[in-house]
Amino acid sequence: MTNTKARTAAMITPVGQEAQDEARALAREGRAGKAVRRLRKGSWLKRGPAREALELLVGGQALPTNSGQALDALRSLDGPLVGELTALLDSGQQIAAVKLLRERTGIDLAGGYHLVVELGRRPGTP
Repeated sequence: MTNTKARTAAMITPVGQEAQDEARALAREGRAGKAVRRLRKGSWLKRGPAREALELLVGGQALPTNSGQALDALRSLDGPLVGELTALLDSGQQIAAVKLLRERTGIDLAGGYHLVVELGRRPGTP
């Protein structure tokens, strides 16, 4: 059973390419627990989202490796949320934007902050 927030957090949290490659290799060897730990070490993923991220990787999907890619993933997953976040940023409410992002997606504080900062840098990018 998939936790929607955990899956969303996994899809919008940057994970280094090296960590993704190592986690895939560990999963192929049947070492899923170690693969999840490797993903967590290479990112801001919590345990649940890291398990979802591993499932995505094993399924052939790549995860974002930087905040720009994460923002692009969020835009494709939930455009209306990005609109709400942009409106909050436009009115100077960065903290409220981070809180809303965390509430809706399950992303952790650091990841949410970096994603909101990236959105502030690239507000009009489709």
